[in-house]
Amino acid sequence: MTNRRHFLAGLVATGLVPKRGWAAVGAPDFLAAALFPDDSYRLVGLAVDGDIQFSLPLPARGHAAAAHPSRAQAVAFARRPGTFAVVIDCAAGAEMARLKAPVGHHFYGHGVFSADGSQLFTTENDYEAGTGVIGVWDTATYSRQGEFPSGGVGPHDVRLMPDGKTLVVANGGIETHPETGRSKLNLPVMQPSLAYLDLAGTVLEQVTLPRALHKNSIRHLAVRSDGLVAFAMQWQGDRTQHPPLLGLHQRGEDPRLLAASAADQNTLQGYAGSIAFTKDGQSVAITCPRGNALHQFDVTAGALTAALSLEDVCGIGPGPTGFVFTTGTGQIGAFTSSVRISAHPDCHWDNHLIPVCTCA
Repeated sequence: MTNRRHFLAGLVATGLVPKRGWAAVGAPDFLAAALFPDDSYRLVGLAVDGDIQFSLPLPARGHAAAAHPSRAQAVAFARRPGTFAVVIDCAAGAEMARLKAPVGHHFYGHGVFSADGSQLFTTENDYEAGTGVIGVWDTATYSRQGEFPSGGVGPHDVRLMPDGKTLVVANGGIETHPETGRSKLNLPVMQPSLAYLDLAGTVLEQVTLPRALHKNSIRHLAVRSDGLVAFAMQWQGDRTQHPPLLGLHQRGEDPRLLAASAADQNTLQGYAGSIAFTKDGQSVAITCPRGNALHQFDVTAGALTAALSLEDVCGIGPGPTGFVFTTGTGQIGAFTSSVRISAHPDCHWDNHLIPVCTCA
């Protein structure tokens, strides 16, 4: 049976994408990544109905990507902890550049462009110092401009807030080192956080979880148009405990943590893989590939409104109504009041599925 270890992280990014850019490659609804039958890893332009608009080779397995807001360019990041990121011209079907993490750093698998596309921000680990870093890159040449602290340890995901002036960072709290692979080095003292930074690196706000949940690593993010941040978590503590895996935060307020009933929550194995809002922002959902579950919540009430059982479901993004999801077994589905699933014969999907907006 195919499993997630064989698949490349899905991806995407953010922002308004003019037609002169992404329209040139079929105006994909999503960027995703997949392992193809010939064992090649590829970045894919994916339509909401599962049609592939383009597929471009990657040099190795990655974790996620970022889409430029005005040019048909994507940056695919190495599977964490990795030291490379590939800049791809999706229209030309060619590699433009390859970013290399500075000596003593590794990438954490995510990045985001500035609103005008002139800068790329990357989540990184300064593993000798044991601190999180946001790398800053000039996208005219894809050269490094500098870096600043992420506001915590183990920055994983990063998103641009709707004001275009603020980054929100998911500091997972977990320290890693390339010499130990994916080993987690500081679980007894880990402290996850959300950090809000301006584009020069000034910390504007930091949010932490209650002490009893300090092993609930904040991993992935979704941002609503009004600035509400949703975050997905992965529990590093006692597996007999089943804490909330989804949180919501508005600047200046305490975080809200959402959970299903104990019976449903206990099946998730403490692991949320991806997160998204619906287009209208009224619902939020997490995928839990270890628990083979998709959970949808009403944002206002904080209540579970739907639960779907799907093997190895992980990628999720907003559909025309409800959500679109992908699974590690090759399925693409639309989840509203009912479920439509189709199997794609050519590739298997994993991790993140976030829309590319092709609006003018």
